[in-house]
Amino acid sequence: MGATTTTDDTRPIVVATDGLKKTYFGKIETPVLHGIDMEVRAGEFVAIIGQSGSGKSTLLNILGALDVPSEGRVLIDGVDIATLSEEGLAALRNRVVGFVFQFHYLLDELSCLENVLTPITISKGEASEEEIARVIGLLKRVGLESQLHKHPDTMSGGQNQRCAIIRALANQPKIVLADEPTGNLDSRSGNEVFNIMREMNRENGVAFIMVTHDDRLAQEADRILMIEDGWVHEVDKGEHRTKLLSSLEKGSAQRPGPN
Repeated sequence: MGATTTTDDTRPIVVATDGLKKTYFGKIETPVLHGIDMEVRAGEFVAIIGQSGSGKSTLLNILGALDVPSEGRVLIDGVDIATLSEEGLAALRNRVVGFVFQFHYLLDELSCLENVLTPITISKGEASEEEIARVIGLLKRVGLESQLHKHPDTMSGGQNQRCAIIRALANQPKIVLADEPTGNLDSRSGNEVFNIMREMNRENGVAFIMVTHDDRLAQEADRILMIEDGWVHEVDKGEHRTKLLSSLEKGSAQRPGPN
């Protein structure tokens, strides 16, 4: 089964894997990823789909240098992460990678604005006036101008996730990794959050790699990668759309009509 997922694009490659394998060792040896060659270029929006337990989040964690492969290489912004110390990995993540998770992981003791500025303050100690102005501009863009000084426990789920997206963009990363970013939201809020990510991707040229169970959102990505049995292969968007529409039609036909 083919595992190479590359493009003929001329844009720079921001993340790539070469023969990536991942096995968890315990009482039972559990292979999860079996040798993946893939690359994602600047400005791409890539969706990763697959059944629960297929290794989607494992792959995303490795692409973000939160985990290491058992075999193979991972290059982030051209740097082989195996050559870096823990400090070097942390610096690379802070400089190049932004993260958005299913849960927002905002700190309740900080305001929305303070949460968004944390990647900058971690790397530099203090944000400049220019950086603060840029971040406030992004928060206003996503409709959070009235929430700047509010705390996460007083904001809605959709507002918190929008805040988390801007936090992921605070350091102007080259890649944003999003693990089920709409999973805890209702369909309306989920669509709003996805549309914001897509806008930021198109306007800022940041590559997005999104793990999702939502086939409709996956269809809106530039490319769809599917993980099956530890292998990754690219899904034809036309075929995926046909299957999705067929599934929706079957679901509609099976719903009982009004009494």
